[in-house]
Amino acid sequence: MRPFHLLQITDCHLGSQPGEQLLGLDTDESFRDVLQLLKTRETPDIIVASGDISNDSLVPSYERFIAFVREYFPTTPLAWLPGNHDDPTNMDLVEELPIEAHYQAAGWNLIFLDSRIPMEEGGDLNPDELLRLEAELSKHADVPTLIFLHHQIVNVGSAWVDQYAVRNNDLFFDIIDRFDNVKAVSWGHVHQEFSGRRKDVALYATPSTCVQFVPNQDEFQVHRVMPGYRSFRLYPDGSFTTEVHRIKDKAYSIDFEAKGY
Repeated sequence: MRPFHLLQITDCHLGSQPGEQLLGLDTDESFRDVLQLLKTRETPDIIVASGDISNDSLVPSYERFIAFVREYFPTTPLAWLPGNHDDPTNMDLVEELPIEAHYQAAGWNLIFLDSRIPMEEGGDLNPDELLRLEAELSKHADVPTLIFLHHQIVNVGSAWVDQYAVRNNDLFFDIIDRFDNVKAVSWGHVHQEFSGRRKDVALYATPSTCVQFVPNQDEFQVHRVMPGYRSFRLYPDGSFTTEVHRIKDKAYSIDFEAKGY
């Protein structure tokens, strides 16, 4: 059977007006470039945006995000979850509300968690989110499951950003350790590619659609690799494959000497 094709985009950092910049990079430009790359390479069954969609957390930035996606993928199901730069209340005020919380298709269960702490950079899963996760896994205990959130659930090896990882990841793992149907967890936030494993669960970070950070660095450093996205192909037997794809042959105006953002 044809696999279910999921695309993960993350950390778009769009503004309410055209021309928003992050470290000198026009985030509209890079996001459009990623969407164009997606359109030329992929035929997705769903697109998942894993947080920091906005750079100013205002409603127009979310409307612009949806308008950009719809320009390239008019009918593809779209899901999202908030990051530390986002405001969930404003996200819910858009005219076309994307999928939130969870989604089932092609014999897979997709769970979208809110890991933000209001007004803070770091991540945490509040008791209601943990209860919702446990309930969703219990309800569909025989269904292969992929979990998305914004903050890294384990350290990725970059000390400056790992201070913002999910604080109570032990409670998260206490739950998923009881369910052998959890196949993978994927996040954004770190603006870099990462892959790891904990027991039988695959762990991934997905590159930003804008500025990238150098992996395995204790201090902040901007990477010269290009923006990108992650593709998942989910099979009915519970197996999956995943790849990261990046823009090629493009020169952006980026402040590579920046010491933070």
